[in-house]
Amino acid sequence: MRLLFLAVLRPHTGNAVTAQRVRDHLEAAGHTCILKDALDFESSSEIADLITAANLEAGLALHLYRSGRLLQGHRIPFGVIFGGTDVNEDVNHMEKNHVMGKVLEEARFAVAFTEPMKEMAQAQWKARQISLAVTSIFPVQPHVRGKIYVQSQGITTTPNAAFNWNTFLQHAEINQSADNLHVFLLVCGLRQVKDPLYLVNAFSEWHQEEPSVYMVIVGPEVDPVFTREVKAKVKRSPGVRLIGHMPREDLHAVVKNCFAVVNSSVSEGMSAAILEAMDLGVLVLARNIPGNAAVVEHRVTGLLFSDPQEFVQLAKSLLSNPALEREIVANGREYVRTHHSWQAERATYQSLVRSLEGSSED
Repeated sequence: MRLLFLAVLRPHTGNAVTAQRVRDHLEAAGHTCILKDALDFESSSEIADLITAANLEAGLALHLYRSGRLLQGHRIPFGVIFGGTDVNEDVNHMEKNHVMGKVLEEARFAVAFTEPMKEMAQAQWKARQISLAVTSIFPVQPHVRGKIYVQSQGITTTPNAAFNWNTFLQHAEINQSADNLHVFLLVCGLRQVKDPLYLVNAFSEWHQEEPSVYMVIVGPEVDPVFTREVKAKVKRSPGVRLIGHMPREDLHAVVKNCFAVVNSSVSEGMSAAILEAMDLGVLVLARNIPGNAAVVEHRVTGLLFSDPQEFVQLAKSLLSNPALEREIVANGREYVRTHHSWQAERATYQSLVRSLEGSSED
């Protein structure tokens, strides 16, 4: 089947990584999957022209508003994948909320990364009488009439075996022995929704008390204006460093060598950085927001904090309790390997897309 897959493909963002992975799943099943950046299209008519020119039979959209609305009304069946900000933020905009409800009505299926995300969608659009169901076992049973399925993101990690941790520390201008160092790694693109400055003041104060702790922010410059603000703040904050984009394999090697991975986002669909850290056997400290709480169980698979002061308190407790650290790391790794199987994710998307075959309108 020839599929049009629309997603926002800004480099190094979670949606772009997810889209590439889902495309690989579909192409492995023999489909032709034409992945396009939704931001490249200004009108629905451009999509209609593409569908005709490429003889496309079905569609898939990642992000209900940014991508899903472009697939409406083209007489080809399509499914949608929630992107995170659509359910967490765009629902608060009346016009976008209305459009997304219409997209869900027309879509043959929708995929949410977490149970809370599915529940939020249900609360928002149940007035449209959208039948909702959850399943993680495929093939779908005949009696299941729901549109929204919960499928956690699949995770694979590939650290660069040749990566040199000491060289990285020198690059980050951390001039201390690695043996006495505790690096907290914040992996995110530099944009406001990731809130990379949330912990900077509190962490810098802690560093001045305990010089062996550092926070390193690693990520691409997504928002140029905000990036300048981040750079200026980091420059005057002792104990905090900023590193630009790194190749995936090198980043995984950095994660594997750091003490803990941190997430301070305002909004998350499902953080790949958190799951990758767990898979690599590294501690996770995450801001207590719905997207993070859906994958991090406090003091079981990671730690959740509600403000910068609590973050510092929890981080200190981990440094003084190696047994708790080992227990959380083991639980996190087991959680990812049980619930975020790459193979299960592949089976889910292949099964759902098969439901689009032969169902286009005449």
